[in-house]
Amino acid sequence: MTQLDHQKFLILVVDDTRKNLQLVIEILDEAGYLTTFAVDGKQALQRVPVTKPDLILLDIMMPEMNGIEVCRTLKNDKNYQNIPIIFLTAMGEQSTLMQAFEEGAVDYITKPFKKYELLARVKTHLELKQTRDKLLAAYLRLEQLVLTDPLTGVPNRRYLLQAGEQEFSRTRRYQRPLSILMIDIDYFRNINNDYGHDVGDKALKLVATTIQQCLRSVDGFGRFGGEEFVVLLPETKIEDALSAAERIRQSVAQIPLELESIPRQITVSIGVAEFINTDESLEQLLKRADEALFKAKDQGRNQTVAGTTS
Repeated sequence: MTQLDHQKFLILVVDDTRKNLQLVIEILDEAGYLTTFAVDGKQALQRVPVTKPDLILLDIMMPEMNGIEVCRTLKNDKNYQNIPIIFLTAMGEQSTLMQAFEEGAVDYITKPFKKYELLARVKTHLELKQTRDKLLAAYLRLEQLVLTDPLTGVPNRRYLLQAGEQEFSRTRRYQRPLSILMIDIDYFRNINNDYGHDVGDKALKLVATTIQQCLRSVDGFGRFGGEEFVVLLPETKIEDALSAAERIRQSVAQIPLELESIPRQITVSIGVAEFINTDESLEQLLKRADEALFKAKDQGRNQTVAGTTS
């Protein structure tokens, strides 16, 4: 296990007895940990959002709000439920420990404190937290890779289908508007054949970046496959979706080729579809957008076409 750098960890000590508070903080400070404190439960709950401690040493018996109540409150808050809590308890308070563990405590230390026992338990649970945090970060990185198109850096088909299903379900449940844009780069095969895949890859990246710059933060966007991109437009009716599509089409057509080393103009065709009450699946909405895209290409490309509403 990676050696613990004590100076990177902040410990919140909560105790209504000043003598105990001072003793614990002295032990932790001497070991090199960063410390902060609270003298009662209410103050502890105020300190946590401000200081964001890595571990909490919590007195189990305090007036007004005891340690059990503080622990329960923190464990019910998704922002702080992963902070390990070690209870500080007197010998006569052992009967409450079972409840403490049921509320989410990871360990306890009995008063009067033994310096090396306190430091050993703190170190153990900080090491466990550090390991969990690294595993979570690795998982999130892996999840990001799974949902990201490696060439353009934008979300991929898997992400679009997941996000699309969520938006579709919300749209059906609350009867809110939802539109989809299906975007295809015109004559992309010719770009690859005439100028090589390096130029084709550069064109894909440029189009992806240009589309992103035209969107709102709430919009979903990604590469659907090949030279196709999809945009999810929540809370958007067909009229506004067509305006967004035209903004994208014009922006792509205006990419300054002389600055980007692309030997020919890039254009896109866009199919637009809006959710209708008879839609029972995301696939139906995507199909109408795809049919509209086919019409745009069939009618000469570099244009936007709205899908049917039936």
